[in-house]
Order: sequence, then structure tokens, then C-alpha cells
Amino acid sequence: MYEMARETLTKDRIMAGALAVADAGGLAALTIRSLATELGVKPMAVYHHVANKDEILDGLVDLVFGEIEPPSPGGDWRLEIGRRMVSTREALRRHPWAIALMESRRAPGPATLSRHEATLATLREGGFTVAGAAHAYALIDSYVYGVAVQETSLPVATPDQVGELAAEIMATFAGAYPYLTEIAVEHVMKPGYDFGDEFEIGRELVLDALETIRERTS
Repeated sequence: MYEMARETLTKDRIMAGALAVADAGGLAALTIRSLATELGVKPMAVYHHVANKDEILDGLVDLVFGEIEPPSPGGDWRLEIGRRMVSTREALRRHPWAIALMESRRAPGPATLSRHEATLATLREGGFTVAGAAHAYALIDSYVYGVAVQETSLPVATPDQVGELAAEIMATFAGAYPYLTEIAVEHVMKPGYDFGDEFEIGRELVLDALETIRERTS
């Protein structure tokens, strides 16, 4: 069985297996042994295609970047960058383990580089100076990655559970914190509240801020 699997083993198949392991159990679950088990091969067979775990992590980051819809340079920069922000958030929701890795690799792959290039090209062709594009890019990533961390860290899984948790917490401090009570009762515990909706409000504010950067630096 192992020999047949090894004959059909490719780097693409290894990366698909690594993605499956990481999605199921996070990066802590991803080892050469667990990857080999996922692929149905012996651990040494994996090393015929990748040098080490760092190469696998580089490849995983590039796979996630490959899921991000790149902006189109020359179009309406606000619409294009806004779309790119939404697509990045969606990719990170599918692969929350990737958040800390996205800008950490020393050997970025073609999907990573092409997304960076498309974003910078959209900003530059949209009227941003070199410095303005750098400032804008930093703000975009800070916001999207920050939201992704918040969403991943929430102690609840559904919008309904947010209200339930707020009610539980309020019961423990019995009105000692009036502004916390106010936001819980008048906002968080309202029917239909979803923390994820905050992303869209912040996204518009970030795009407004980018316009300010563009005007001040050009």
C-alpha cells in the first residue's frame, strides 16, 4: 500500500493533505507523521518532495493567498480594495490557523507575491504615492488580520450565543458597570445582532481613511 501511494505522491498532493490536516486540527496538529498518515504513506516518502516543515508552511500560506481574489489595477480603487478585504477575511475564516503566518514567511510563493503586486498596483494606479500605498497597505492588513483574530478568539460560535454570553456576564456584575450593561442591552442582545457585521462598518471607515491618505500624500 505504501509503495503504491509513494508512486503517486506529488508535492501538490502533499500540500492538499497538509491543508486538510491544518484545517481539521490547526498547525499544532500538522507534523510530518500526521501528514504522512493523512496521505497514507510513510513519513520518509514526504521528504522525497519537501525538504522540511518550513517548506510545507510556505506552501500552505501560498495556498491561502491563492484563495484571495486579487484586486484589478486600473479599476475603482475603493471598490477593488474593498473586495480584496472581503475576500481576505473569507479565506481566513476558512483557515483561521493561517492568520499568524500570512506575512511571516521568508520564501513567499507566486500566489502571495501576485496578490501583493495586484494590491500595490491598484493603489498606485488609483492615485496613491509610493509612501501612501505603503501606509494604505499596512492599514488594510492591520484591520483585516485584526478582525480575523477577534473572530477566531470569540468564546462563542453563533450570533445567538453572543447574546446568551452577554446575559451571563451581566448577571455576575449586577449593574456595577453601566456602560457595559448599556451596550449589552441596547446593542449586543438585540435580535439579529452578529459581531461579524462590525466588519463591514469598519471596512468602510478604513476605506475612508485610505482616501484621506491618498489626498494628503499626493
